[in-house]
Amino acid sequence: MREYSIAAIPADGIGPEVISAGLRVLQALEQRAGDVKFTIRNFDWGSDYYKKHGVMMPEDGLAQLKPFDAIYFGAVGAPDVPDHITLWGLRLPICQGFDQYANVRPTKILPGIIPPLRNCKPGDLDWVIVRENSEGEYSGHGGRAHKGLPEEVGTEVAIFTRVGVTRIMRYAFKLAQARPRKFLTVVTKSNAQRHGMVMWDEIAAEVALEFPDVTWDKMLVDAMTVRMTLKPETLDTIVATNLHADILSDLAGALAGSLGVAPTGNIDPERRFPSMFEPIHGSAFDITGKGIANPVASFWTAAQMLDHLGEAEAAARLMRAVDKVCAAGIMTPDIGGTANTQQVTDAVIDAIHSSNI
Repeated sequence: MREYSIAAIPADGIGPEVISAGLRVLQALEQRAGDVKFTIRNFDWGSDYYKKHGVMMPEDGLAQLKPFDAIYFGAVGAPDVPDHITLWGLRLPICQGFDQYANVRPTKILPGIIPPLRNCKPGDLDWVIVRENSEGEYSGHGGRAHKGLPEEVGTEVAIFTRVGVTRIMRYAFKLAQARPRKFLTVVTKSNAQRHGMVMWDEIAAEVALEFPDVTWDKMLVDAMTVRMTLKPETLDTIVATNLHADILSDLAGALAGSLGVAPTGNIDPERRFPSMFEPIHGSAFDITGKGIANPVASFWTAAQMLDHLGEAEAAARLMRAVDKVCAAGIMTPDIGGTANTQQVTDAVIDAIHSSNI
């Protein structure tokens, strides 16, 4: 029996709804496999916790999470709590505290989903975006002086280190090497940001020498949005800075049909700490409690988590079940369906238990 301990942090908005659905699916996979067990512990951290305690998580939060094999995260953010408090109080401390420096966001058009791009076939859009997740524009360095006065100054310092850029570049090249097309696109803004971004370009060229079987090119981030929209078939694996990849991956999710199907893994490739897996869609308070949140992103996220844990067959079975359910038209309204969260979840569980999955 292979046993894994999972820390579930549903957090805010639709987070509890989709994480609950994901945990039901994990239980179904456990039953189907028979030789794997998931031990789940739920943590009530998030905006409600902040309103009671003045912090998003306890001071020893990282110490509590460290023994787990993985973290299954819902969403963070609430209308009545400033965004910088929710983000810097929970998600970023986990990512940075556990050095989850590779944020990995696969994107593809799932069966049954009609993408917004004209003439875009499912095989035309099958990408993995690798986002540097530990430094860059989200380093948290800077400050404000003369606050509230006419001469107020605010600075936001982007920090790029040779260690940080080299390791994310090497991770991206290795990922591209493992994919059929063996093709990587490096995204920067080195024409305008002539220090850190030029260093990105230089390090990309250096690391490329280690991977002679990987073809690569580079794009400025503004031109990249055009290429993603007009020529999606020319892309495969993509690597970019913390800010640039954050924006591009949202665009990627929209081009695939909905942020409701987009997953994320915050990975510590060296496996010194637990990695964290979360759907990309955010807390979505506009639909919270309506029962129509799309659970597919949380299922795909769970598949990423299973792959990371070494349970490749369970991950593949889950994605086959998701494909089957979407192809049958059992989908939530954000991707053109009429089903609710529970109906999609029930259908995926049924598919997992079927003999041909």
